[in-house]
Amino acid sequence: MDIAERTTAKRRRKREAAKEIALAEASAIVARKRDSIELAGSWSVIGLFVIACAAVVYAMEPILLPITLAVVVGIVLGRAADELARFGLPPIFGGLLLALFFLLGLSYLVNAILWPITEVAREAPRLVEGVIERILPYLQRFEWLNLVLARGTEEEAFADVIVKNAGPLIGGAAASLTPALVQTLIFLAALVLFLLGRVQLRSTIILAFPSREGRLTAIRVMNALEDALGHYFSTASLIYLALGAVTMVVALVGGLAMPPLWGLFAFVSSFIPYLGVTFMTLALLVGGLMTHDALIVALAPATAFFFVHLAMENLLVPAILGQRFDINPFLIFVAIIFWTWMWGAVGAILAFPLSLIAMIIFEQVLLPPQERQLPG
Repeated sequence: MDIAERTTAKRRRKREAAKEIALAEASAIVARKRDSIELAGSWSVIGLFVIACAAVVYAMEPILLPITLAVVVGIVLGRAADELARFGLPPIFGGLLLALFFLLGLSYLVNAILWPITEVAREAPRLVEGVIERILPYLQRFEWLNLVLARGTEEEAFADVIVKNAGPLIGGAAASLTPALVQTLIFLAALVLFLLGRVQLRSTIILAFPSREGRLTAIRVMNALEDALGHYFSTASLIYLALGAVTMVVALVGGLAMPPLWGLFAFVSSFIPYLGVTFMTLALLVGGLMTHDALIVALAPATAFFFVHLAMENLLVPAILGQRFDINPFLIFVAIIFWTWMWGAVGAILAFPLSLIAMIIFEQVLLPPQERQLPG
């Protein structure tokens, strides 16, 4: 009897243990499903929040665009003003002085490109027809283009189409002039006020964090932002200034009109990664085709600029800036496309600085202390 009772009790305990294991497994499965549902819900909320933020940024472009540009420029000028403080010049006056030089340079840039752009717009039909006439002999060598070219000869001339649509184009340009002037005024006011209250704003942001660790993190992030943006723009400006000088020489040797203007365009367009060199190369290609009859001579300025820019971007820039600003090219390309869609040409210029700001914040806030890379 004792043996039978012990056997029965052992079997009962095994059945109870099996039931407990099955119940625990079922509870774990339910918990995993619940966690998966909660995780999906959390990511859905985050996704909706990101979409809502993007919609707000897109809708508030007339205000956010000039303010963001003013903050980025103000950070760079403020850092330069701090360097001038070593010579006894107060940071506020140094910032205002640099802002004055920046505005004078911007005014000179606008005046320099306004007349050529006006001339190009006025002569657009003739220029387009001239380019087409230049490249048609080369395109006719390809048989698969003959049908397209033959169909085009039966239709209206391209210049006539441009002339007919000149009115709506001019009206659209005039309609966008007033918002551009308003945004320019917002940018100027925001830049001056940011430089005047930069130190106080910095203190306010630091004191907004209640804990000591939070304040130290804020100081670390702002120092890293100022150092990185200041170092990048100062170094890149010198490199692209040299590129502009080389482009001016290329345009002069290549027989293009207004070589200094080509150098200025090369300097400005270089601040837009990938897209800037593409547009500049195409512009030099069109300019060469309009100037020279020989194809090799016409292609020479665009080819020379492209290879000079390629050498600078892949040899000179990495050698000077190092891996400090090494961001995945795919992420930069996506950022350029996104901010161009959001804010147009100015968004393309701001794409890399905003990506750099996001990378620095990620490094200083989310990465462990041993993985942080403090600038300077």
